Amino acid sequence: MAYESKLKKAEIDAFFEAVLVLEDQEDCYRFFEDICTINEIHAIAQRWEVARLLDQKKTYSEIEELTNASTATISRINKCLIYGADGYKRIIDRLKDQGKI
Repeated sequence: MAYESKLKKAEIDAFFEAVLVLEDQEDCYRFFEDICTINEIHAIAQRWEVARLLDQKKTYSEIEELTNASTATISRINKCLIYGADGYKRIIDRLKDQGKI
């Protein structure tokens, strides 16, 4: 069964198609530096690190110390891991399968 996002729109589809043609880390840096602010990139990277640490069963206190993320951010990401669309989990699992985390 295909996932039905509540966010589905033509312009979001077009953005994701652009992301899907990125070939390597250099492409990612170049594209995201152009499309996002530095703060947005840092915020997204922080959320990803929080998700990875939650998956490793780190405590909120440990995560807060390691990432400087607020407990509100950590809690929100934890809710996504438990009740969300499985986006974080799918990527974490794929990276584990590839031995990258």
